[in-house]
Amino acid sequence: MRLLGLDPGLRHTGWGIVDAEGNRLRHVASGRIDSGEGTIAERLVRLHDGITEVIDRYHPDEAAVEETYVNKNPSSTLKLGLARGVVILAPARAGLTVAEYSPSLVKKSVVGAGQAEKEQVERMVRMLLPGAEPGSADAADALAIAICHAHHVSTRRLVAAAVRA
Repeated sequence: MRLLGLDPGLRHTGWGIVDAEGNRLRHVASGRIDSGEGTIAERLVRLHDGITEVIDRYHPDEAAVEETYVNKNPSSTLKLGLARGVVILAPARAGLTVAEYSPSLVKKSVVGAGQAEKEQVERMVRMLLPGAEPGSADAADALAIAICHAHHVSTRRLVAAAVRA
């Protein structure tokens, strides 16, 4: 199963593609979409188009997005919410199931501690996905989200199989 992890941001949105086969994970690709300058509408269009391009290129089966944390600055929180809406919409419009995970659950799934630092997350992503060179913290976070989703999808399938048996 090919999974797309997305770390939403108005300036930079990280993306990561992971292939999951059982409990084996393989890094496929990762990167960052930069929205550049302009109006919020123009920047949101760039995010949408960038995510759509990633989906068209790598054909993921499902997507996962990190939930928004509440910022002290209401304006920043609102802008992040707008970006997050586009980040959820793009894969949903492409017909993908979109899961959402809290930042602490992503960290706990990858590092083992919900309050892990960004450096710890990136280090564990590199360990879990040998050969992965995310290139940015945004891309590393997106890969961590994809890894978290892979673990949860696998668990849901095992539970569903056990219930059917």
